[in-house]
Amino acid sequence: MSLNHVRPWRNIHRRKSRQIMVGDVAVGGDAPIAVQTMTNTLTTDVAATVAQVQAAAEAGADIVRVSVPDEASSKALKEIVRESPVPIVADIHFHYRRGIEAAEAGAACLRINPGNIGDEKRVKEVIKAARDHNCSIRIGVNAGSLEKHLLEKYGEPCPEAMVESGLEHIRILQDNDFHEFKISVKASDVFLSAAAYQGIAEATDAPIHLGITEAGGLVSGTIKSAIGLGNLLWMGIGDTIRVSLSADPVEEVKVGYEILKSLGLRHRGVNIISCPSCARQGFDVIKTVEALEQRLEHIKTPMSLSIIGCVVNGPGEALMTDVGFTGGGAGSGMVYLAGKASHKMSNDQMIDHIVEEVEKKAAELDAAQEAAE
Repeated sequence: MSLNHVRPWRNIHRRKSRQIMVGDVAVGGDAPIAVQTMTNTLTTDVAATVAQVQAAAEAGADIVRVSVPDEASSKALKEIVRESPVPIVADIHFHYRRGIEAAEAGAACLRINPGNIGDEKRVKEVIKAARDHNCSIRIGVNAGSLEKHLLEKYGEPCPEAMVESGLEHIRILQDNDFHEFKISVKASDVFLSAAAYQGIAEATDAPIHLGITEAGGLVSGTIKSAIGLGNLLWMGIGDTIRVSLSADPVEEVKVGYEILKSLGLRHRGVNIISCPSCARQGFDVIKTVEALEQRLEHIKTPMSLSIIGCVVNGPGEALMTDVGFTGGGAGSGMVYLAGKASHKMSNDQMIDHIVEEVEKKAAELDAAQEAAE
């Protein structure tokens, strides 16, 4: 991320990690932090899985993970990979053959735990398959499935146990001269996750996949993830993220982007700045924002929109946004363009009008970007 010399308090100094490729998506180094999600359909239902992958990609997912629990899923994976608009990560647990099959099927990355897929010979076979098919690997350490010897050593899941587990798995890959890997050390506990990630970030230069696992439902999981991932990202830790929610995968992508947008780490779509509404509001702010969020989902151009109910903070917020609307009472409000008061608009027509103005501004920004390239 470029440094802000005017407002140094906005600077985030990202941890220096080496870069790997997940398909055509760079992860680590100075690459943008990638957003991931995971399908929850049966992998053998190719049509449903592809539809979910496409919906996630449309929402902004850079990478999508798919479970591969059995041979039938391995066979389906080949068609899913072929139809996917983004790189596919194959989620592998226990059976080393699934890892080999997934690499052969075209998976861009294998999510494995090298310690639970068999003896050294089997691990070598999976690594060979990954190397032969230009497939990277994610080492996935989870507090809920730590190795028995580490639990006996430490007595319970703790940051030290998770870091030690991760480093043991890294050694397995490095001993086999395989370096195209990233690592995660997830837990459902925010404190445990944060401490483990800080530990692994200091111990290796591998790219880091961030996540708070089993975070919960849409609201509770979003809050937990925002706290855990947001603090780590603010510290400069993290090269790719997945927000784990008991919700539609598209919601995971949306939340992931919002976390990154709030820190200035990724920019995509319309960033709506809106007030919580109060008795001063000149129009129904809550319903207006709900409608605009839906109507503007198709905009991918990074831009800002302020929707403020009254003139107390409205003009000030509008100064810093591409498009703005401030309630003024008497059934109308002021439309701001590029931070300047432009014209009045009636409340009953303003949603359609704001959508038009945002679309117009997005087209202008896109044209300027194309001209500069």
